[in-house]
Amino acid sequence: MDVLHAVGNTSMVRLRQLVPGNGAAVFAKLEWENPTGSMKDRMAQAVISKAEADGRLRPGDTVVEYTGGSTGTSLALVCAARGYRIRIVTSEAFSQEKRDHMSALGAELTLVPAEGGLTTKKLILDMVEVARGYAREPHTYWTNQLENHDAIAGYHALGDEIWAQMNGQVDAFVHSVGTAASIRGVAAALKRHQPDVRIVAVEPGESPVLSGGQPGPHKIEGVGIGYTPPLWDASVVDEVIAVPTADAKEMARRLAREEALFAGTSSGANVIAALQVAERLGPHARVATLMCDSGLKYLSTDVYRGM
Repeated sequence: MDVLHAVGNTSMVRLRQLVPGNGAAVFAKLEWENPTGSMKDRMAQAVISKAEADGRLRPGDTVVEYTGGSTGTSLALVCAARGYRIRIVTSEAFSQEKRDHMSALGAELTLVPAEGGLTTKKLILDMVEVARGYAREPHTYWTNQLENHDAIAGYHALGDEIWAQMNGQVDAFVHSVGTAASIRGVAAALKRHQPDVRIVAVEPGESPVLSGGQPGPHKIEGVGIGYTPPLWDASVVDEVIAVPTADAKEMARRLAREEALFAGTSSGANVIAALQVAERLGPHARVATLMCDSGLKYLSTDVYRGM
């Protein structure tokens, strides 16, 4: 048994202080319990295992990826455990903790400049192109997270865990969209159990692309790439809620102070949207969402610094 056996089977807790008195119960799955402190460990394990199984990744090869940090950290973990070299394309737009964590696990980093330190469509596309260049080198496997369907299956177990931990009573699942692999994977699993479960996507208010709006710069790391992700499937989603960065950051701080849940900005966005859904569904419903990653990944950022 190695460290990768520690991926998954994370805890589920019920929010106690933040929920409206007449609203649905809201449950949050603590994905920071995964080895790197992020839900992305699930997809990293899935994409590497599948590539090994079908021969796209062989002993001695190098793994390449572009990432805001959490996917890269998770891939670095899996590569360290499996013995692969890994090259990561990232940016100073993402927290120093994420970059340091990737390096600590052996990743070789290339930084792409970001306008004003913000996530923009241009930044994502620039990172993709740098990774594409590395991927042309021999003995290289490019995980290409925005287009890799193997990642979706990595989240089927997450959906099954939610269903089991909530005793088969899930009226809605609310989650922010980066690549869209996680919301698709969880939705597929939940809909196998209950076809009419409500699936609600969350995106940055400054870049409401999935809602039909215009892209824009924002600071909710890991989500809102500025264009529709290739893995996005609107048919599995019932609603999209846009949450401004400032609100997501403030909710992350409130989660720490009022619920003792120490999470990142996308988790704050998830909870804001989940509370909106809970208020609409009423007191007899049950809503699930995710704490995507740990607040430890954001200590150097203005989410928590100088509180």
